[in-house]
Amino acid sequence: MPAFIERHGLWTDDQRRQADEVLARLKGGDLHQVRLSFPDMHGLLRGKTLLPGAMPGALRDGCAITSTLLLKDTAHRTVVPVFTAGAGIGNADLQGGGDVVMVPDPATFRHLPWAPGTAWMMCDLYHADGRPVALSTRRIAQAAAARLADLGFDYVSGLEVEFHLTRLVDPKLAPADSGQPGTPPEVTLLHQGYAYLTEQRFDQIEPVLDILRRDCLALGLPLHSLELEFGPSQCEFVFSPGSGIQPADDMILFRNAVKQIARRHGYHASFMCRPQLPNAMSSGWHLHQSLRDRRTGANAFAAADGAPRLSRIGRLFLAGLLRGAAAATPFSTPTINGYKRYRANSLAPDRVAWGEDNRGALLRVLARGEPGATRIENRIGEPAANPYLYLSSQILTGLAGIEAGEEPPPAVDSPYMAEAEALPTSLESALVLLDRSDLLRRGFGDGFVDHFLMIKCAEVARYNSTVTDWEHREYFDLY
Repeated sequence: MPAFIERHGLWTDDQRRQADEVLARLKGGDLHQVRLSFPDMHGLLRGKTLLPGAMPGALRDGCAITSTLLLKDTAHRTVVPVFTAGAGIGNADLQGGGDVVMVPDPATFRHLPWAPGTAWMMCDLYHADGRPVALSTRRIAQAAAARLADLGFDYVSGLEVEFHLTRLVDPKLAPADSGQPGTPPEVTLLHQGYAYLTEQRFDQIEPVLDILRRDCLALGLPLHSLELEFGPSQCEFVFSPGSGIQPADDMILFRNAVKQIARRHGYHASFMCRPQLPNAMSSGWHLHQSLRDRRTGANAFAAADGAPRLSRIGRLFLAGLLRGAAAATPFSTPTINGYKRYRANSLAPDRVAWGEDNRGALLRVLARGEPGATRIENRIGEPAANPYLYLSSQILTGLAGIEAGEEPPPAVDSPYMAEAEALPTSLESALVLLDRSDLLRRGFGDGFVDHFLMIKCAEVARYNSTVTDWEHREYFDLY
């Protein structure tokens, strides 16, 4: 009988050729292990590490991994009773914590420059009978990009990712620090902040940024620039645009790489939006996006006459982004912490509006430069977002705008004073909007939306039942 991957037709001809190249590389003797990983619901990489002798089997039949990894919250807790009928959620595929199959994508093969002798591959998930796992977030992004391609467009996006880079003082590895979650590490700053884009401050942190730059380029990531951000110990990496889901793959790899490289050199990298550090500034993930005409290769957002405005397709896509923005917030801002970023006059949006080259607006339209660079920047995201869901939310809401054929409202000059729909101010309220959104339920599918809501609502419930430092300070002595 043919092997699992061949039997179910899971690879293209290119992937089969690339798999042969991987096996040839493993015979060279310079690699001692291969990490096989898949992105979970939160965009965290989970997987197994195989020795070279096990890889031929994995490239024929995949690698089994427990299905409970699709049921974890951000504290790595399984949020449903998996050992009951239907895993407690009416899903027999997840009952009993059985296995799903990780199938490596040979096109993603990388040597990890910070981990000697270690290679890495992204995997897609399948059930034992060859069915794709519907809850795979990478598959959802692939399907969204394919829908757009059917209309004759490729999705093009570029990433601007802010994060905090600090020096590790105490990793908090005493037994009492363990748990779900454990005690966060103690850190100290690399710079004091508030000297935005000054060369002197950049030079202060350049030694560690150079390590990150070198390894990111060795991974093949399309790094464009390194920048000193406004907040204490905050920096930003900017990437050249890519098409389809490639930028999402890049973001997953980048985030994982930065955290691992930093830790090995005595630093701590955090993509948490607003850490509880004195004077900390929130980090955002700005997503620049446009469409490319598959027939001509031209930027479909650029006006045909070269004028500094969006084309009709660009305007319709913009209208769709606006219409779906509030309900799609759980995909761009999936953590409780991320909603503390939406503050007036903070360079983060607080309502659903667009502006011409205005950094206070949710959607910043950039159409005054070269036509090929015409694009829409969405400033809503936090760097902890699952990139497959963030990109999918943009594609699917923009696509809905094209299909509806409705023009967007006028641009605003004062985005923090505009009469416009407010963004949700908490994850809890955002999840309610997602639950009620017919647009997003059609785009993502009811099954996925309900599963996502279940995971995130469990996270919210755990937060609501926890006594915070603020509550203790506010009430313990007062009453």
